[in-house]
Amino acid sequence: MVASPEKLQQQTVNETLESGGHTHHSHSPEGGDRVAVLLMGYGEVESYEDFANYNEQALNLLTAKFAPVPLWIYPPLAKLLAMFDLHEWDHQHDHFISPHNAIFEQQRAGIEQHLQEKWGERVKVFKAFNFCAPFLPEQVLTQVKAEGFDKILIYPLLVVDSIFTSGIAVEQVNKALTLLSDSSQHWVQGQRYIPSFYNEPEYIDLMAQMVEEKIRQDLAVAHLPSQTAIVLMNHGCPHKAKGFTSGIDESQFLYERVREKLIHRYPLISVGWLNHQTPLIDWTQPNADLAAKNLIDLGATALVFMPIGFATENHETLLDVDHIIHGLRRKHPEVTYVQMPCVNDRPEFLKMAATWADPQIAALFEEQALAVNPQLAVEQAKAHTHDHHHGHDGHSHDDDHHHH
Repeated sequence: MVASPEKLQQQTVNETLESGGHTHHSHSPEGGDRVAVLLMGYGEVESYEDFANYNEQALNLLTAKFAPVPLWIYPPLAKLLAMFDLHEWDHQHDHFISPHNAIFEQQRAGIEQHLQEKWGERVKVFKAFNFCAPFLPEQVLTQVKAEGFDKILIYPLLVVDSIFTSGIAVEQVNKALTLLSDSSQHWVQGQRYIPSFYNEPEYIDLMAQMVEEKIRQDLAVAHLPSQTAIVLMNHGCPHKAKGFTSGIDESQFLYERVREKLIHRYPLISVGWLNHQTPLIDWTQPNADLAAKNLIDLGATALVFMPIGFATENHETLLDVDHIIHGLRRKHPEVTYVQMPCVNDRPEFLKMAATWADPQIAALFEEQALAVNPQLAVEQAKAHTHDHHHGHDGHSHDDDHHHH
């Protein structure tokens, strides 16, 4: 039973009355010292018309970091990709509407409920989507500022891979904060960040447990453990991302840990990367399709596709995997295929996700407030350039001697 916002409010009012009218943040009448948790995902367009625009923004933020592609190419390329997708979207999936945004909202509400049980109304969870209005980071941070929050926890939730995907979240937050900065003192007085949960033991356990439960319920009766193969699906990563950490290490680690939990019982396990098959880019291998074919070659009679690198269902985990299974079924109709869901809003996941935020929220409440003057950044940059020109000549010769 999820408490509705009204119920929660009523509850807080009652608690306030019982505690003699003192609210949690009584020390600050205008509501300072409050933490806004910014839960970040891609967001997904729900109508095909928005899709070319979505593609263009995605290409700008993602592809620019690893492809040798000039900027003018994005708009026409986005339209071209959208044309390919229309075929898949319309004909094969009957005007597919992604459940992603609705699930992400459930995740936001559930995590907020857990956090407010512990921290009260001093903490509120906002969702921000990288690509979808009206929840673009700039729009959401405008609201966060208006509601009087002065501390922010940046919490990318959708993809479990890396500083690369999450870095896009930070990039957008930084752009928004620059636009929203006040002249002499920045309204943000504390910031924290959760990069990824690829190494959280409870998450790793849950992934293995979901697979085991499914096999017990649906497959164990007809397939031997050695014939029951598992494709653990990660978010695809480019090998060369112009020097950005691209998430391969984190995703690989996550895969190895989940695999360790399952392999003694189910020996046929492979990673399957869900790549965006963009030209000119060297993607992680094997992709989920090739992984499945390899396992069938090794004698698998049943295949379980489990997304471990995504916490929220989206068109990659739904359409792309569905598409892969269709293709495999044509070639190997004798094999049983099972498509597993992401963790989505499973109660135990929402609980653990809230727990991961607790230490960062505690730190934000304990830390001294930052006093940042955005105007000083410009002056500092100027001052440093000035120092550089002067102080250098004297040192350079000495440095040479040290090296030889």
